Amino acid sequence: MTTNGLVIAIPRGNLLRGTLDLLDRLGVATGEIRSNERKLVFEDEGVLTVRPSDVPTYVEHGAADLGITGKDVLLEQREREVYELVDLGYGQCRMIVAAPAGADPLGEPLRRRGVVRVATKYPRIATEHFAATGRQAEIVEVKGSVELAPITGLADAIVDLTATGRTLAENGLVERESIAECTARLIANPVAHKLRASEIDGLVARLRELG
Repeated sequence: MTTNGLVIAIPRGNLLRGTLDLLDRLGVATGEIRSNERKLVFEDEGVLTVRPSDVPTYVEHGAADLGITGKDVLLEQREREVYELVDLGYGQCRMIVAAPAGADPLGEPLRRRGVVRVATKYPRIATEHFAATGRQAEIVEVKGSVELAPITGLADAIVDLTATGRTLAENGLVERESIAECTARLIANPVAHKLRASEIDGLVARLRELG
Protein backbone atom coordinates (compact mmCIF):
# COMPACT_ATOMS: atom_id res chain seq x y z
CA MET A 1 0.00 0.00 0.00
CA THR A 2 1.30 3.47 -0.90
CA THR A 3 -0.41 6.81 -1.30
CA ASN A 4 -1.77 5.54 -4.66
CA GLY A 5 0.07 8.23 -6.63
CA LEU A 6 -1.30 10.99 -4.44
CA VAL A 7 1.08 13.68 -3.21
CA ILE A 8 0.85 14.35 0.51
CA ALA A 9 2.33 17.28 2.42
CA ILE A 10 3.42 16.29 5.92
CA PRO A 11 4.49 18.54 8.80
CA ARG A 12 7.99 18.83 10.15
CA GLY A 13 8.32 19.41 13.88
CA ASN A 14 6.31 17.85 16.68
CA LEU A 15 3.90 15.98 14.41
CA LEU A 16 6.56 14.46 12.14
CA ARG A 17 7.29 11.28 14.09
CA GLY A 18 3.63 10.38 14.53
CA THR A 19 2.98 11.13 10.87
CA LEU A 20 5.85 8.91 9.70
CA ASP A 21 4.64 6.13 11.98
CA LEU A 22 1.21 6.44 10.36
CA LEU A 23 2.71 6.30 6.86
CA ASP A 24 4.62 3.17 7.89
CA ARG A 25 1.34 1.54 8.84
CA LEU A 26 -0.04 2.45 5.41
CA GLY A 27 2.92 0.77 3.75
CA VAL A 28 4.70 3.95 2.66
CA ALA A 29 8.48 3.68 2.91
CA THR A 30 9.72 6.32 5.34
CA GLY A 31 13.36 5.31 5.77
CA GLU A 32 14.75 8.04 3.53
CA ILE A 33 12.49 10.68 5.08
CA ARG A 34 13.63 9.72 8.57
CA SER A 35 17.31 9.72 7.62
CA ASN A 36 17.39 12.96 5.61
CA GLU A 37 16.20 15.98 7.59
CA ARG A 38 17.29 18.51 4.97
CA LYS A 39 15.57 17.01 1.95
CA LEU A 40 12.07 18.40 1.36
CA VAL A 41 10.68 16.43 -1.61
CA PHE A 42 10.53 12.62 -1.73
CA GLU A 43 9.21 11.85 -5.19
CA ASP A 44 9.18 8.05 -4.93
CA GLU A 45 7.07 8.21 -1.78
CA GLY A 46 4.88 11.11 -2.98
CA VAL A 47 5.75 13.13 0.12
CA LEU A 48 6.57 16.80 0.74
CA THR A 49 7.85 17.89 4.14
CA VAL A 50 6.87 21.46 5.08
CA ARG A 51 6.20 23.63 8.12
CA PRO A 52 2.88 22.66 9.79
CA SER A 53 1.46 26.14 9.15
CA ASP A 54 2.29 25.84 5.44
CA VAL A 55 0.52 22.51 4.87
CA PRO A 56 -2.91 24.09 4.11
CA THR A 57 -1.28 26.47 1.61
CA TYR A 58 0.35 23.65 -0.36
CA VAL A 59 -2.89 21.66 -0.31
CA GLU A 60 -5.18 24.58 -1.19
CA HIS A 61 -3.11 25.52 -4.23
CA GLY A 62 -2.74 21.96 -5.50
CA ALA A 63 0.97 21.43 -4.86
CA ALA A 64 -0.19 18.48 -2.75
CA ASP A 65 -3.40 16.45 -3.02
CA LEU A 66 -3.50 15.72 0.69
CA GLY A 67 -1.91 17.10 3.82
CA ILE A 68 -1.53 16.41 7.50
CA THR A 69 -1.46 19.25 10.01
CA GLY A 70 -2.76 20.16 13.45
CA LYS A 71 -6.29 21.30 14.16
CA ASP A 72 -4.78 24.49 15.61
CA VAL A 73 -3.47 25.40 12.15
CA LEU A 74 -6.86 24.79 10.57
CA LEU A 75 -8.64 26.89 13.20
CA GLU A 76 -6.21 29.75 12.64
CA GLN A 77 -6.45 29.48 8.83
CA ARG A 78 -10.21 29.10 8.40
CA GLU A 79 -10.05 30.91 5.07
CA ARG A 80 -8.11 28.08 3.42
CA GLU A 81 -10.20 26.16 0.88
CA VAL A 82 -9.39 22.63 1.98
CA TYR A 83 -11.51 19.69 3.11
CA GLU A 84 -10.89 18.25 6.57
CA LEU A 85 -11.32 14.50 6.17
CA VAL A 86 -10.10 12.56 9.20
CA ASP A 87 -9.15 13.18 12.81
CA LEU A 88 -5.96 11.12 12.98
CA GLY A 89 -5.94 11.06 16.76
CA TYR A 90 -2.26 11.71 17.50
CA GLY A 91 -0.45 14.89 18.49
CA GLN A 92 -2.98 15.59 21.22
CA CYS A 93 -2.74 19.04 22.76
CA ARG A 94 -5.07 21.82 23.88
CA MET A 95 -5.45 25.46 22.93
CA ILE A 96 -5.73 27.38 26.18
CA VAL A 97 -5.64 30.76 27.86
CA ALA A 98 -2.90 30.95 30.48
CA ALA A 99 -1.85 33.71 32.86
CA PRO A 100 0.48 34.21 35.81
CA ALA A 101 -0.63 32.57 39.04
CA GLY A 102 -2.41 35.08 41.26
CA ALA A 103 -5.73 36.64 41.98
CA ASP A 104 -7.92 37.24 38.96
CA PRO A 105 -5.14 38.13 36.48
CA LEU A 106 -7.58 38.37 33.58
CA GLY A 107 -10.37 40.24 35.39
CA GLU A 108 -8.31 42.99 37.00
CA PRO A 109 -6.96 44.43 33.69
CA LEU A 110 -10.48 44.40 32.30
CA ARG A 111 -11.78 46.38 35.26
CA ARG A 112 -8.85 48.80 35.23
CA ARG A 113 -8.28 49.34 31.50
CA GLY A 114 -11.41 47.88 29.95
CA VAL A 115 -9.24 45.56 27.87
CA VAL A 116 -6.99 42.55 28.46
CA ARG A 117 -3.73 42.30 26.53
CA VAL A 118 -3.11 38.81 25.14
CA ALA A 119 0.06 37.53 23.48
CA THR A 120 -0.23 34.65 21.03
CA LYS A 121 0.96 32.94 17.87
CA TYR A 122 -2.74 32.43 17.05
CA PRO A 123 -4.31 35.89 16.68
CA ARG A 124 -7.50 34.70 14.98
CA ILE A 125 -8.22 32.02 17.57
CA ALA A 126 -7.52 34.42 20.42
CA THR A 127 -9.63 37.21 18.93
CA GLU A 128 -12.60 34.91 18.31
CA HIS A 129 -12.39 33.36 21.79
CA PHE A 130 -12.41 36.65 23.67
CA ALA A 131 -15.09 38.13 21.40
CA ALA A 132 -17.29 35.07 21.95
CA THR A 133 -16.97 35.51 25.71
CA GLY A 134 -17.82 39.22 25.55
CA ARG A 135 -14.43 40.62 26.55
CA GLN A 136 -12.30 43.27 24.92
CA ALA A 137 -8.85 41.94 24.07
CA GLU A 138 -5.82 43.61 22.57
CA ILE A 139 -4.04 40.84 20.67
CA VAL A 140 -0.24 41.00 20.46
CA GLU A 141 1.13 38.56 17.89
CA VAL A 142 4.50 37.02 18.75
CA LYS A 143 6.53 34.41 16.88
CA GLY A 144 8.86 33.11 19.58
CA SER A 145 8.37 31.90 23.14
CA VAL A 146 5.00 33.35 24.03
CA GLU A 147 5.45 32.47 27.73
CA LEU A 148 7.87 35.40 28.00
CA ALA A 149 5.15 37.98 27.38
CA PRO A 150 3.47 37.94 30.83
CA ILE A 151 6.84 37.72 32.60
CA THR A 152 8.04 40.94 30.96
CA GLY A 153 4.73 42.78 31.26
CA LEU A 154 4.08 42.72 27.52
CA ALA A 155 0.75 40.95 28.07
CA ASP A 156 -1.65 39.95 30.82
CA ALA A 157 -2.22 36.47 29.41
CA ILE A 158 -1.36 34.18 26.52
CA VAL A 159 -3.24 31.93 24.14
CA ASP A 160 -1.15 28.93 23.17
CA LEU A 161 -0.99 25.17 22.75
CA THR A 162 -0.08 22.91 25.66
CA ALA A 163 0.36 19.18 25.89
CA THR A 164 1.63 18.55 29.41
CA GLY A 165 1.57 22.02 30.98
CA ARG A 166 5.23 21.70 31.94
CA THR A 167 6.43 24.78 30.05
CA LEU A 168 3.64 26.84 31.59
CA ALA A 169 4.59 25.74 35.10
CA GLU A 170 8.28 26.43 34.50
CA ASN A 171 7.39 30.02 33.62
CA GLY A 172 4.97 30.63 36.48
CA LEU A 173 1.85 30.38 34.34
CA VAL A 174 -1.35 28.47 34.98
CA GLU A 175 -4.16 27.46 32.65
CA ARG A 176 -7.21 29.69 33.03
CA GLU A 177 -9.50 28.66 30.16
CA SER A 178 -9.72 25.88 27.58
CA ILE A 179 -10.46 26.83 23.98
CA ALA A 180 -10.13 23.68 21.86
CA GLU A 181 -8.79 20.13 21.75
CA CYS A 182 -6.29 19.75 18.90
CA THR A 183 -4.99 16.65 17.11
CA ALA A 184 -3.48 15.89 13.71
CA ARG A 185 -5.97 16.05 10.82
CA LEU A 186 -5.95 14.80 7.21
CA ILE A 187 -6.97 17.48 4.72
CA ALA A 188 -7.55 17.40 0.96
CA ASN A 189 -7.48 19.74 -2.00
CA PRO A 190 -11.11 20.15 -3.18
CA VAL A 191 -10.29 19.53 -6.85
CA ALA A 192 -8.21 16.44 -6.05
CA HIS A 193 -10.99 15.22 -3.77
CA LYS A 194 -13.36 15.34 -6.74
CA LEU A 195 -11.10 14.08 -9.53
CA ARG A 196 -9.32 11.42 -7.50
CA ALA A 197 -12.18 10.44 -5.25
CA SER A 198 -11.60 6.68 -5.43
CA GLU A 199 -7.93 6.94 -4.41
CA ILE A 200 -8.65 9.39 -1.61
CA ASP A 201 -11.67 7.45 -0.37
CA GLY A 202 -9.55 4.30 -0.37
CA LEU A 203 -6.86 5.97 1.70
CA VAL A 204 -9.43 7.36 4.14
CA ALA A 205 -10.96 3.89 4.49
CA ARG A 206 -7.54 2.44 5.31
CA LEU A 207 -6.94 5.12 7.92
CA ARG A 208 -10.25 4.37 9.57
CA GLU A 209 -9.45 0.64 9.57
CA LEU A 210 -6.17 1.39 11.33
CA GLY A 211 -8.11 3.28 13.98
